[in-house]
Amino acid sequence: MASPAPGGKEAGEGGRKAEWLIYAFVARGTAVLAEYTEFTGNFPAIAAQCLQRLPAGSSSASAAAGGAPARFSYACDRHTFNFLLHRGYAYCVVAKESVPKNVSVAFLERLKDDFMKRYGGGKADTALAKSLNKEYGPVIKQHIQYVLDHSEELDKTLKVQAQVSEVKNIMLDNIEKTLGRGEKLSELQDKTSDLHSQAQEFKKQGVKIRRKTWLQNMKIKLVVLGILLLLVLIVWVSVCQGFDCTKHET
Repeated sequence: MASPAPGGKEAGEGGRKAEWLIYAFVARGTAVLAEYTEFTGNFPAIAAQCLQRLPAGSSSASAAAGGAPARFSYACDRHTFNFLLHRGYAYCVVAKESVPKNVSVAFLERLKDDFMKRYGGGKADTALAKSLNKEYGPVIKQHIQYVLDHSEELDKTLKVQAQVSEVKNIMLDNIEKTLGRGEKLSELQDKTSDLHSQAQEFKKQGVKIRRKTWLQNMKIKLVVLGILLLLVLIVWVSVCQGFDCTKHET
């Protein structure tokens, strides 16, 4: 593949935000309905080739899986070609390789939500290639600008969402494993009761052990005290040669 070489508007190695997202489109199947770019180059042709290479049936498979979008990404000459497939439509954005992944993800999600809100179940289902370019091309531009202006905020939000999703998946996986072992809720409740009883018994044992330890310490202290008193008594008798240390004058 030839490298995307923007020329209409300089997109050099400077890495400015305005040059992060250089091309985007919405397609139904392989027919591009609307696109937008401020640059010139061969990236539209490369993006079209990537669109042709997407796994067949990805959009329908995502719809069958409860509407979850499918994501694909291709790399070419320091650029990434990012796709989001949902309900028969493909959303694409071409970005510099150095652009944070969450920026492209945020743009594609925003583009998908807006396009479905405007055209879902409407004329987009029968529209010809490029027929929505005039009315929706400027909207794509607005979404690009919004994402670039709020890139840091969107990046943080998506990271939090990813963490929440990870925790949710772990919980669901644990539930599936539990159900897979055939453990019913009643059995789990019994186990919980057993654990509670064991905890109470452990607490009682702890109290007994602490009490026993205290008594042993007291015994040791009393023995030591007795020994000290005995030593004092021995010294007293030795010095006084008896129990009476008073001197009597004759």
